[in-house]
Amino acid sequence: MSARVWTPDPTAIFHRRLGIAPTAPGSGRDPDTTGTGGESGCPDIWELDNGDVAVIGRDLTAHYSDQLPAGVSVGPGESLVIIPKGMARAAKKDIPDA
Repeated sequence: MSARVWTPDPTAIFHRRLGIAPTAPGSGRDPDTTGTGGESGCPDIWELDNGDVAVIGRDLTAHYSDQLPAGVSVGPGESLVIIPKGMARAAKKDIPDA
């Protein structure tokens, strides 16, 4: 039996934020220095209406590509993104246990 490859659904829409806004205290995000009031370049985590999760973060694919653990890879069309620890912890309450 071959492994089934996951394919994202580009018709899914943003449903709800997981955790807190990137401008909220405790998000772990650096204070806004863009002059945009926090509207540009903010890490964020969202659940889509189909249950998939969208993560907005810093693309560090190139930096980590030669440091990935055995069995881990970043495939074509994928990126390794980093979000602040505070943001990930805040999202935990919105993510159900398996």
